[in-house]
Amino acid sequence: MKYILPADRKIRIAISGRSGCGNTTVSRLLSETLGIEMINFTFRSLAEETGLSLPEIIEKAKTDDSFDKAVDTRQVEMAMKTSCVLGSRLAIWMLKEADLKVYLYADDDVRAARIFNREGGSLDEIKSFTKMRDTQDASRYKRLYDIDTSEYSFCDLIIDTAKYTPDKIVGQIIKELKNKGLCSEE
Repeated sequence: MKYILPADRKIRIAISGRSGCGNTTVSRLLSETLGIEMINFTFRSLAEETGLSLPEIIEKAKTDDSFDKAVDTRQVEMAMKTSCVLGSRLAIWMLKEADLKVYLYADDDVRAARIFNREGGSLDEIKSFTKMRDTQDASRYKRLYDIDTSEYSFCDLIIDTAKYTPDKIVGQIIKELKNKGLCSEE
């Protein structure tokens, strides 16, 4: 199936969710399906650019706001240039111009199992690290931007990713895009 987006405007889709919710997978699949750019510039991306490890970036971000601000500013700037899917923890809050906002969630055990399958390691350590990271992220976002990441009821779609495959989730998002007149089938 091929989809057509309006030629006269940029379409921006913001997708957020905590680590292990499938945010990156769904964002990538949606961008490929629609033939638009995927923007997923995160702490992980910053770690790769700087040569620091993800835990080091997270630790430094506790006392240095420049890490958050660099990631958040950069991804919004990138998203404003083109039709895209912006997948990040804060996309639905930061990309105010998004045409469609999607929040993905899954329970802690599902998220930890996905991270374990992706990265390996110890499942107990992943659960502990993920819980710590969620708490620290939420606290930082509140302090930096006055964003309450537990409040996402304003989103167009809120999807429990434990109940659907990534393909089914993308199908739900495309259905909503069609309902809003933001895409059609060729």
